Amino acid sequence: MHSSKSKFFLPFIISYRRISWQGKIDRFLGKRYNNTSIVPFHKVRMEISMSFDRSSGVLMHITSLPSPHGIGTLGQAAFDFVDFLRDAGQRYWQVLPLGHTGFGDSPYQCYSAAAGNPLMIDLDKLVTDGMLTEEEIEAADEDWNPDKVDFVPLIAARYPLLRLAYARAQKMPRVMEAVQAFRESAADWIEDYTLFMALKEEKYEGAPLWEWPDADILHREPEALEAVREELKDEIDFRVFLQAVFFAQWATLRAYAARAGVRIIGDIPIYVSPDSSDVWQHPELFKVDADFKPKKVAGVPPDYYSATGQLWGNPVYDWKAHEKTGYAWWIWRLKQNADLFDVIRIDHFRGFESFWEVDADEETAINGVWRKGPGMKLFRALDAAVPELPIIAEDLGVMTDKVRALLRSTGFPGMRVMIFAFNRFDDNDHMPHNYPVNSIVYTSTHDSQSICEQILDICEPEDADFAKAYIRWDEREPMAWSAIRTLFASPASIAMTTMQDLLNLGADARMNIPSTVGGNWSWRVRKEGINRDVAAFLHHVTEVNRRYHPVPAVFDSTPLDEVEVQEVTPDMDYGARKYWTDVREQLALLRKANAFLTRFES
Repeated sequence: MHSSKSKFFLPFIISYRRISWQGKIDRFLGKRYNNTSIVPFHKVRMEISMSFDRSSGVLMHITSLPSPHGIGTLGQAAFDFVDFLRDAGQRYWQVLPLGHTGFGDSPYQCYSAAAGNPLMIDLDKLVTDGMLTEEEIEAADEDWNPDKVDFVPLIAARYPLLRLAYARAQKMPRVMEAVQAFRESAADWIEDYTLFMALKEEKYEGAPLWEWPDADILHREPEALEAVREELKDEIDFRVFLQAVFFAQWATLRAYAARAGVRIIGDIPIYVSPDSSDVWQHPELFKVDADFKPKKVAGVPPDYYSATGQLWGNPVYDWKAHEKTGYAWWIWRLKQNADLFDVIRIDHFRGFESFWEVDADEETAINGVWRKGPGMKLFRALDAAVPELPIIAEDLGVMTDKVRALLRSTGFPGMRVMIFAFNRFDDNDHMPHNYPVNSIVYTSTHDSQSICEQILDICEPEDADFAKAYIRWDEREPMAWSAIRTLFASPASIAMTTMQDLLNLGADARMNIPSTVGGNWSWRVRKEGINRDVAAFLHHVTEVNRRYHPVPAVFDSTPLDEVEVQEVTPDMDYGARKYWTDVREQLALLRKANAFLTRFES
C-alpha cells in the first residue's frame, strides 16, 4: 500500500525521450461540467487585452524557504531559490500575500492591505548592517523545526531582536534618513497602520478592533488620535522602521530576481481582515456596524473543499460606496501591489461578479445569499488607472455563465488545477487537454492536496488507476514528475507547479486546508530539496515543451540604457520573434525592478 506521507524524494538523473509538442491548437471555449452550452466566445466583447508568452514557474511562499532562524525570510535562501529557478529555466516565482499576518497566521488575514510581514525580515542582513550580532541571534534561536514554522515561539523570539535592531538603528543617521524617506513615500497608509498596530498590541493588549474600549479613538476623533500618537510615538516609530527594512529587503530580492529573468507573481486577497487598519481607516467601504464589527461576512457555499462551505469572516464590501469614489481604494490597492510584483493574481475572482454574503452570527456558510458584485465597472476603472498590468484571475469555485463572461471581458487568464481532473467518468475543465491557451494551470495549489496525496490517498482505486494512466506514470520516475510533464505539455500559456509536487511530497507537506484553523501555513522545504537534479528535470521539461525563455545574452555586458530593441514584425522567423520579444520584456522587467529598488538606496 502506497502512502503519500513521505519525506521529499531525492531525485536521480534519468534519460529522457524527446517529446513533441503540437504548438497550434483550437482554443477550447465551450465545455462545462454538465455539458450545457455557455455564452459563445464571439458574443462576449473582450474589453481588456491580456496575453502571456508560453512559460512556466513554481509556487512557494517566502515563509516556506529553508532560511535559518525558524522561518523563510528575504535573506540568502530566497536568493538561492531565485538561482534555482533560473537554473531550472523558470520564468515565474509565485508567492502568497506578503502582508503582516494576524488570525491563524494566514496570509489572507492581514492587519493591512499594504504592510509587509516583519517575520520575513532577514536577521543575517541586520548583522551585516551592524544592527545585530550573530551571538544575539544565536542566543534567541531555538531548536527550530526544519519542516514547519512554529509561529508562537517564533514571534516571541523574533520581536525582541527586531527591537534591539531598531535601538541600534536610531544611532545610525543614514539608516534613519532612509526610514524617514520611506515614511514620506508611504504616507497614504503607514501612519494609520503603525498607529493601529501600536494601539492593538501595546495599549489594548491584542483586542480586536471592535472591542477597543476608547470610543473616541475607535471612531478616529482628531484630538484623541493626536494625543495617542504622542503617547505611542516610540512604538509607532519602531513599526515604521520594520516596514522600511522589510520593503528595502524585498526590493533587493525583487531586483535580483529580475536580473535572473524571474518574474514575481504576487497575490491580492479579495477581502481584508475585519481586524485591520483598512477597516479602521475606511469603515464606510465595508459592511460593518457603528463599532466596526462585521455585519455581513464573506465565504463560499458548500463545494469540493467543504460540505458546509467556507466561512471566512472577512467583512464584505459595500460596493455602492466604492462606486461613488470611482473605486479609489481598489485603485490604490492595485497600485501598491503593482510596485511590488511583476504579475498580480486576484484571489476569488468570481466574487467580483457575485459574492456569497453570510450574516456575521452564522456558524457556517450554508445560510448565505448571492449578492451582485461590481463587475466590469471595477475592472474598467483599474485598467484606466494602471493600464497593461499583467493580471491573472483565480476563478475556481462556483462558476456560472455570468462569471465566465466577466472573465472573458477582462481578458485575464483563468486557473485550472490538475488534481481536480482525476475522475474516470468525466471529461472536465481541469484535464490538461482541455486547457484554454489563455490560462494559468497548476499541478496543485497552496489550498489543495498535492498530486501524490490526491492520487494515493484520496482517489478511489479506479480513479487512481485512471490518473496514473492519464499522466503516463510507469514507476520509473516520481509520480508527480509525470504529472508535471503532462501539465507542461498542455496548451495553457503558463504552467505552474508547487515545490511539494517537484519533490513528490504528500499529505505531510500540505500548506493549507480550507475551512480549518490551526496548523496551516507552516510548511517549509528543506535546503537539500532545492537541488541540481530537480532543477535539471524541470529545465528539461520546460525546454522541450517550448516554455523556456533564457535571459538574452546582451544583458550580461550591456548597460540598460544602451540595449537596442528591435520591433517584432510578422515577417520574422520564430527565433527572431522570440528573441526580440524576450529582449523587450527583460528590459521592461529590469527597469521596473530597478526603479523600485532606487527608492531604498542611500
